[in-house]
Amino acid sequence: LIDMDIKVVIALNMYDELQKNKDEFDFISLGKMIGIPIIPTVGAKGGGIRELFNKIINVYNDREPIVRHIHINYGKEIEKSIERIQAILKTERNFPITDKISSRFLALKLLEKDKRINKFILNSPDYNHIIETADAEIRRLENEFRDTSDTLIAELRYGFISGALKETFRPNVFTKRKTTEIIDSFFTHKLIGFPVFILFMFIMFSSTFNLGEYPMNWIEFGVEKFSMLMHQILPEGSFKDLLIDGIIGGVGGVIVFLPNILILFFFISLMEDTGYMARVVFIMDKLMHKIGLHGKSFIPLIMGFGCNVPAIMATRTIENRNNRLLTILINPFMSCSARLPVYVLLIGAIFPDFRGTMLFLLYFIGILLAIVVAVVFKKLIFKGEEAPFVMELPPYRMPTLKSIIRHMWFKGAQYLKKMGGVILIASILIWALGYFPRNVEYSVDYNKEISKVESRYKEKLAESKGESNLALSAEKENEIQKILLDRRSEHHENSYIGILGKSIEPVIRPLGFDWKMGVALATGIAAKEVVVSTLGVLYHTDENNESSITTLSEKLQQEKYTKGTKKGEKVYTPLATFTYLLFVLIYFPCVAVVAAIHKESGNWKWALFAVGYTTGLAYIISLVVYQVGNLLGF
Repeated sequence: LIDMDIKVVIALNMYDELQKNKDEFDFISLGKMIGIPIIPTVGAKGGGIRELFNKIINVYNDREPIVRHIHINYGKEIEKSIERIQAILKTERNFPITDKISSRFLALKLLEKDKRINKFILNSPDYNHIIETADAEIRRLENEFRDTSDTLIAELRYGFISGALKETFRPNVFTKRKTTEIIDSFFTHKLIGFPVFILFMFIMFSSTFNLGEYPMNWIEFGVEKFSMLMHQILPEGSFKDLLIDGIIGGVGGVIVFLPNILILFFFISLMEDTGYMARVVFIMDKLMHKIGLHGKSFIPLIMGFGCNVPAIMATRTIENRNNRLLTILINPFMSCSARLPVYVLLIGAIFPDFRGTMLFLLYFIGILLAIVVAVVFKKLIFKGEEAPFVMELPPYRMPTLKSIIRHMWFKGAQYLKKMGGVILIASILIWALGYFPRNVEYSVDYNKEISKVESRYKEKLAESKGESNLALSAEKENEIQKILLDRRSEHHENSYIGILGKSIEPVIRPLGFDWKMGVALATGIAAKEVVVSTLGVLYHTDENNESSITTLSEKLQQEKYTKGTKKGEKVYTPLATFTYLLFVLIYFPCVAVVAAIHKESGNWKWALFAVGYTTGLAYIISLVVYQVGNLLGF
């Protein structure tokens, strides 16, 4: 930055840690030496921010006496080379280039063999002369000093830094990193470290359920009451059905999981801000080497628990292209926060006594699959030796409530944006496909069946002579509700979405799924939360508008087959539900992830390969689990 000759202000952040360690740093003197004002700040607590902004304003307005441009002296011979290149660059016809970036900086970068600068000066009329002069100076310097020119400049820069700090900084050698070393002896221990990580993950998933249950119930209660209110005040018609069955049933079915998402990100933020995440990468490094990767690949993988898109983008830090592609291809197995609503809904409905364990098991299966696939791909597709890397282990820090809340708020806001975007559109589309066509030909005259029931109970009520009238009325109501439910089910099956679902049902029936589960999987390609909103829409329209509204979980528990060999049996058995959860975990990455794979790999073939192999693997694993589970009597 000094060589670029631009105005700079340094924010000396985490200044409180320097004071806590009792290090001595005369930042005012250092600022005067290098001509750059230095302002101590504590970003996590907002300390020094006002002073920093005031200093920026003063520097911008040329009111800061400290500010001056200095030249780092690179020694007689290098300075001679800089001057020779500058002499060509500083001519009037090269002004459009040197007006943007200083000629000294350009000269230095050319001596450092920075190819990006070649592109920057490509339009210079003296381009060839500049490159020839730079190459000649590089040869001269390397012959004289017996070292590469970029190394010579780097060493002289570090010499400048070392000299400046020697005069201004004195570390307290007695307390340095003692606390960190003591904690690391436990968290990074080769035997204890891994079980501690597993325990932490189990606590995280259990808390996602146990702590999230109360606010989730409150939101669910609010959604139900709002739905009932809309039912009472709106006139009958398509708009009422769209609002209650489509929008509230779909979006409302997903929004209730916001607390679970926030709790998950609270723990992820805690791991990152305390410095524990870096330790997790350290203890996983040896395991990662066994599957043909190294600890650096674990960072994007653990990020996948939040969202696979930024996790895939984070693979840019991996230098080896094969390792990078392999990390990208196994990343979708990391259960992102979009899958969490599906897990929470189905596990809470079908496995209420083993919620934390089941959630942990799904995340663990995802990690296990990633390991197995990585081993296979490394042997078949991405062969090559691994390069070791050094990872910095930052000191442990006490996370601030402000930073954790900011992280949770950001993720919560992203989740809510999805509610008003892809999930709202998908919910309306699913409702429309289930609502139309209206003129369905029924196999039974349901109105006639209702009339028969009413006539039969009218006679019974007359014969009872006032005795057990309430019980008979309740029986009559139950029979009518059953007929109405059969009519709605038949309408649903003959709607556009029913036709779509029935067309794919033969393919998914061996996995234990019915057509509604298949439709939800198909719509989940857009975003995994849409699986929940689709189920919400499909089952909301089965609800009798005159009865009290039950939760989506209760509807899934009560859902039974109305036709076929399984008629009367529950759709969501523990085995079928577990198989469904496995399919959701493994199959087709969402559209945004496919786009990210294409962008980061630079080729559509890898994006299409990820779609094909994950969906195929999901089908095979789900088929084996369901069929074997059936044979074993589960």
